[in-house]
Amino acid sequence: MKTIYLALTAALALTALTGIAPAEAKVLKYTAMLSGKNAVPPNDSKGTGEIKVRLNTKTMMLRWHGDYKGLSGPQTMAHFHGPAKAGTAAGVLVPAMAPASPFKGKAKITDAEAKDIEGGMVYYNVHTKAHPGGEISGWLKPAM
Repeated sequence: MKTIYLALTAALALTALTGIAPAEAKVLKYTAMLSGKNAVPPNDSKGTGEIKVRLNTKTMMLRWHGDYKGLSGPQTMAHFHGPAKAGTAAGVLVPAMAPASPFKGKAKITDAEAKDIEGGMVYYNVHTKAHPGGEISGWLKPAM
């Protein structure tokens, strides 16, 4: 009990002296619907999928899980790309392989990468041999 009291007292003193409260972790949630029409450039793939993403703003851990179906062949690569405005291509931001569906993964990211995600400047892209630039893609948007 004394330890909790001391920690609370220290946090309150820090806030009073600096005007800055101790950092609280926020977990931000995003989702993207994956399709050929969302790829850059768009294509006629029959593939579809979805990815769900969680970003812990304190630990800077990005975690994701998703699924896909109907690709023209096995995925060859998969990544988060950015920063870019919707409809434009960007370089790889975070490698995120999806060798089978369903898939999941995690990565530690930078503050700049987190800001790109929060700013709507990141998309997820699944590549195949038939579509080396990306067969299905989707822009990360805040999950409801």
